[in-house]
Amino acid sequence: MIKLLPLLLGLSLTGVAARAAGRIPADLVLKSATLIDVEHGRLLQGKAVVSRGGEIIAVVDEKQLKAYQARQVVSLPGKYLMPGLWDSHVHFGGGDTLIEENKRLLPLYLANGITTVRDCAGDLSSTVLAWRQAIKEGKLQGPTIFASGPKLEGYKPLWKGTIEVGTPEEVSRALDSLQAQQVDFVKITENTLKPEIYLEALRQAKARGLKTSGHIPAQLPLAQMFEAGLGTVEHLPYLLRAATPREAELTAQVAAGKLSGRQAMVETLQSYDEATARASFRQMAKLGTAVVPTLSVIRITAYLDQDDHSQDDYLKYIGPGLKQTYGWRVKRASLDEPDAIAFRHASYEKAASLLPLLLQEGVTVIAGTDAGFLNSYDYPGPALHDEIALYVKYGMSPQQALQSAVINGPRFLGKLDRYGDLAAGKVADMLVLDANPLADIGATRQIRGVVSKGVWLDRQRLDGMLADTAAWVAGQR
Repeated sequence: MIKLLPLLLGLSLTGVAARAAGRIPADLVLKSATLIDVEHGRLLQGKAVVSRGGEIIAVVDEKQLKAYQARQVVSLPGKYLMPGLWDSHVHFGGGDTLIEENKRLLPLYLANGITTVRDCAGDLSSTVLAWRQAIKEGKLQGPTIFASGPKLEGYKPLWKGTIEVGTPEEVSRALDSLQAQQVDFVKITENTLKPEIYLEALRQAKARGLKTSGHIPAQLPLAQMFEAGLGTVEHLPYLLRAATPREAELTAQVAAGKLSGRQAMVETLQSYDEATARASFRQMAKLGTAVVPTLSVIRITAYLDQDDHSQDDYLKYIGPGLKQTYGWRVKRASLDEPDAIAFRHASYEKAASLLPLLLQEGVTVIAGTDAGFLNSYDYPGPALHDEIALYVKYGMSPQQALQSAVINGPRFLGKLDRYGDLAAGKVADMLVLDANPLADIGATRQIRGVVSKGVWLDRQRLDGMLADTAAWVAGQR
């Protein structure tokens, strides 16, 4: 407390001096940068962003700055200022022994301009929910976390950290538990969950006003899940099933045990029809279901035969326990025969080609990466930049890609009143870039600084965060 007194006294005196001079007290002013209006694709010059208490209080013409008394003013000529990025599909997990390694991922997100993440369940849910609160209270530095808590699954699931449900009553009790934990949305997966209980979970969650996110059971038609209220489809390849006139037939064969999911996907690719895909996507958009593609991790796995990633420099930031969780996907991919490798490539490329169709038919695309434990070489931080670069590669404009990582995530969670723009009343989460990402999406990697809840982190501090993480990881060997 003694150490805090000079700081508190300084803040108090700043506020007193500002009021005495008739000026508005502020914590931080960013000026001389070109502001990026992501929603409308506009560049705004001659503006300054003023924040206080972790919130933007004004965006003003620079000549109006004399009305403010700021503790810190950062001049950014030649730079570009935009809202912070969101990664709307991440995971923390690997067991209690890896809690510290997972915690060390938090600064990696901030150092890469990602000021918010959506945790889509793992086996450390109680820990993640505690981090969510600590970050909110300013007791822990990291991106804002929106979390699902433990996901819903069937009995004896493959994934750890789930709530096992098999009856409507168990679904109801599970949702009671999740609401008591004040989760931000509900994650549902299909590993052992009975299809009828999957639909029941969607219906009950919708009736409670809860957002839902999920994998897709192979035994159910896509339209049935959209109609039941599924909020987001996690992982784009699930939507390949929308692109075959044979969906009902193939789904019925899988449900009857006459066809494996892999065989059904082979036949889906062989019977691809764009008109069918468009009609399905129009219905998907009408019912309000969005998609989180996670293309970056799918591409890594699909092309492990061409790049094994074992020498990636970024591995120096990943703890040894988390690296070990990568092994199962790598080993499985290494056992694939040439025809299976060709199938991996083909299914990835066909899934990625759906992006323009989805947008043209009105489906919302939300950027997410699947980064975290288990997913090999899918690095917290850089993966999001890889993700949105792939969106552009496969047909989205840079503006649309930015919207997927700035606007669509908060829109899904009903948080656009606080995120998604540089405007008064928004959380002061911002990203300063050396180049214009509306012209080249690769510019999102050229980070000059980050503002996290009103705190300015310049390049030196960001580099220090990375160096600290690398040093800690090196010490664990």
